[in-house]
Amino acid sequence: MSLTRKRENTINFSPGPAALPDEVVREARENVMNYKGLGLGVMELSHRSPEYTALNLQTQDLLRSLLHIPSNYQVLFQQGGGTAQFAAIPLNLTPSEDTTADYFITGMWSQKAAKEGEKFVKVNHVLSKADGGYMTIPEQSQWNLTPGAGFVYYCANETVHGVEFPEPPDVGSVPLVCDASSNFLTRPIDIAKHAVVYAGAQKNVGCAGVTVVIVREDLLGKCRPYTPVVLDYAVTAKAKSVYNTPPVWSVYILNLVLKWIQKHGGVEGI
Repeated sequence: MSLTRKRENTINFSPGPAALPDEVVREARENVMNYKGLGLGVMELSHRSPEYTALNLQTQDLLRSLLHIPSNYQVLFQQGGGTAQFAAIPLNLTPSEDTTADYFITGMWSQKAAKEGEKFVKVNHVLSKADGGYMTIPEQSQWNLTPGAGFVYYCANETVHGVEFPEPPDVGSVPLVCDASSNFLTRPIDIAKHAVVYAGAQKNVGCAGVTVVIVREDLLGKCRPYTPVVLDYAVTAKAKSVYNTPPVWSVYILNLVLKWIQKHGGVEGI
């Protein structure tokens, strides 16, 4: 008996890398060998070529359009997945290890973020396990927020424990940071309520290799002096996400998925 399965008969329940639309896979297959008649495949494109420059900028513009990103925000493509952002966020948003940052711990991913954050800031847990653990989000009156915190961090949807914020938490004027990886582009998100929104593409909008980071411009250029250059938001923004060699294939797949979403009515339509 053959164990070979056909794509059309396979249902992918993986939380990530998630299934890609068939249209995207078919188009990508064609361009693996010959991208737009150039005689070389998309994975062979130079990141300094005019073809990649156009692809890169178009992908950023698609994100701006689909998410209605305000003009005072930068769209960045970084590497290292969401895990790298666990460090990038405190390094870019806080001046020293003496800064307190608030974390909503609602599942495994926010817990991992807080654990990494402890290397760079004083982590305050907004919720305690006694308030419901990983089963619910308590009412705002039960939140333990720090006045003047460096930032407040939350994971929009915890894939392991199944806890999802119905809307961004109201934290006043404190910079709000969102890990939107697992519900990115599945529903509208008010970017203007956030300082940073990031998402690993492989969860919802592509394949592993590229992380979308949306950051408010006034927060750029404030990272600590020892921040690794590849995690420095200002450096990435100035270089239009090509400071170092980007994951060309991953950005290309992201581009195709964004076009597919746009074709099917955008975030509101799907």
